[in-house]
Amino acid sequence: MDQNSFLVDIANSTHVDLAEMICDEYESSAKARGTGIAKRSPEYVKQKMLEGKAVIAFEKATGQWAGFCYIETWSHGEYVANSGLIVAPQYRKAGLAKAIKEHIFMLSRKKYPDAKIFGLTTGLAVMKINSDLGYEPVTYSELTQDEAFWAGCKSCVNYDILMSKDRKNCMCTAMLFDPKDHYQPHETATAFKQKSKIYERWMRIKQKWADAFGLDKKSGGKIGSRLIRHFKSLI
Repeated sequence: MDQNSFLVDIANSTHVDLAEMICDEYESSAKARGTGIAKRSPEYVKQKMLEGKAVIAFEKATGQWAGFCYIETWSHGEYVANSGLIVAPQYRKAGLAKAIKEHIFMLSRKKYPDAKIFGLTTGLAVMKINSDLGYEPVTYSELTQDEAFWAGCKSCVNYDILMSKDRKNCMCTAMLFDPKDHYQPHETATAFKQKSKIYERWMRIKQKWADAFGLDKKSGGKIGSRLIRHFKSLI
């Protein structure tokens, strides 16, 4: 099975009945990975479908739902985020995530041609997909400072880490596409390939920091403090 096995299109009112299934998959996927994810409600997902700000994927042969992603806007449209990328478990590793990201990126460029498009991810695979589209890693200070955006992180298991770092860093890696000042996709893709091992090591360090932070929190500050100081010095 490959990308040609799927139909990816803009979601609409005919797809709202799938909103609850999509949200269930968000929750189960976050639990399986053990990483943070902002909580989404079926009502919110339905709204994105009705506004034409989402893409949805189906397996051509069966018509089975296969994946989803939607657009969010911040700072009065100055920033756009392609959020909630999800692929049903049985269709992963078939190139569908890349196809969905390409569609939602192009939809974002069409609807908001002057907006900066950004994303936060804990996955190396998503970083590669973003790099292929022209995104580059950036600091959190280059993202929207809209309080509504950061409030969405409150349901993430790593929210305490984010706040302990004064919103300057967290488990996620920030990536940005600026239409007014950006590298070409082949340049960002090449840069990612050259630095992929560094990114992978960096994510491992972040995960160890998160583990130490969680251990210290559960123990009331009695365990893990030394580890936290060590990893905090690294990130």
